[in-house]
Amino acid sequence: MPTFNYKAKTAEGRLTEGEMEAKDKSDLVSAMREKGLTVIFAKEFSEKALDFEKINLMVARVNLREKIVFTRNLSAMLSSGIALSRALEILEKQTKNPKFKKIIHKLLTDIESGDSFSISLKKHPAVFSALFVSMMRAGEESGRLVEALDVVGKQLERGYTLRKKIKSAMMYPSIVFFAMIVIAIIMFIYVVPTLTSTFKEFNIELPLSTRIIMGVSDFLVANTVSALSLLAGIVVAFMLAIRTKIGMRVSDFVSLHIPVISGIVKQYNAAQTARTLSSLFSSGVSVVEALSITEDVMQNSYYKTVLSKAKEVIQKGVPLSNVFLENENIYPLLVGEMMQVGEETGKLAEMLEKIAVFFEEEVSAITKDLSTVIEPFLMLFIASAVGFFAISMITPMYTLTASI
Repeated sequence: MPTFNYKAKTAEGRLTEGEMEAKDKSDLVSAMREKGLTVIFAKEFSEKALDFEKINLMVARVNLREKIVFTRNLSAMLSSGIALSRALEILEKQTKNPKFKKIIHKLLTDIESGDSFSISLKKHPAVFSALFVSMMRAGEESGRLVEALDVVGKQLERGYTLRKKIKSAMMYPSIVFFAMIVIAIIMFIYVVPTLTSTFKEFNIELPLSTRIIMGVSDFLVANTVSALSLLAGIVVAFMLAIRTKIGMRVSDFVSLHIPVISGIVKQYNAAQTARTLSSLFSSGVSVVEALSITEDVMQNSYYKTVLSKAKEVIQKGVPLSNVFLENENIYPLLVGEMMQVGEETGKLAEMLEKIAVFFEEEVSAITKDLSTVIEPFLMLFIASAVGFFAISMITPMYTLTASI
């Protein structure tokens, strides 16, 4: 049975579109009429058009910035008195991303079918996190959906800003490191053979370091394509390895123990934990559910373990702050201490908000000067590599000059 792409009008005059299987256009029109829709356009999918659309949807991704804009705009429209369905219809028209446009259309269809907003969002876990869904559910139950959208929007924006700062700070050392690898490969293939040909002619005894460089150079010259393919294979294998359960665990452990970087990782995760728990607690989500959602939000497995343990002990009557105080190697001591004060005063959500703001500002300050901090280590590494290469090449030249 062929599939048709259609556009139709509802009884209220609203335009809707989608796809449906039917024997022919007449059958499609009859089926749509039974649903109270008037078909104004219908076209059978051609295989090529269908393939192109599928490829476009597969390639498209809904990035964090698009979700922030969606949340902010939806909050603004709802606070202005616009109905949720009408707001989603407007956002669907404004969205350029084909994948996100289709998801918003499905949200609109589900809501018009009687589903709540949170249930509609839950059907798209790849785009809307458990935190997002829980906050919307809490907002609907309390009649404060606009406030819930504001909180989620702020959280997404702060997370986006922090990640952007960290990526920007790491850009400089990454470019330098990549450039070093490219320059080294060019040197081994084009420069070293010119120098080593002289050494081979005079048949002089060479230092071990020089022989190593010459061996690498000879291999690269004789097997350039294979060597570059091997290098690419190693990079791909490494990327795949760190996505495995063991690889992620090792990567998480390393990130928590590298000088300079470990401090940023701990403060960033502390801020993310505090921000998420604060948002959920202030929206009326239960402690156990809030910890489960926060556990899903965290990327580092060591933090997931701590939050999983917190879920267990909190049900035994143990204060939440105790878990964080016992894990000061993961969470800064300040987190547990301030949470303890929050529990004693009955203002845990507010205290978590203050913790989040404090560590977000700390991460922002550190990342601002991160390039300056890393630069000496980077220069030392470059100087060592250049020095090793220079000594390995110059020493035989001195030996050659002395023998003449």
